[in-house]
Amino acid sequence: MKLAFVTFVLVSLVLSSSLLQTTIAAVAPGSSFCDSKCGERCSKAGLKDRCLKYCGICCEECKCVPSGTYGNKDECPCYRDKKNSKGNPKCP
Repeated sequence: MKLAFVTFVLVSLVLSSSLLQTTIAAVAPGSSFCDSKCGERCSKAGLKDRCLKYCGICCEECKCVPSGTYGNKDECPCYRDKKNSKGNPKCP
């Protein structure tokens, strides 16, 4: 009985996590999700067009954008770890 319950719980966790990943991956390029998150992220940027461009690229690839206008990159490790060709952070 306990083995059946444990198996049920494990299968439920696996299925729910795969469903969540599918939902997150459904964020389309140029989506309103990325547009709104990057608009908020770049609202105080000096070079707003450039910020929006790179934030959009990072959002499409990572499916997330850190909160606020600066910092908080630990909320999204993919966004934090992206580097440009010179080894500098790619995402604003």
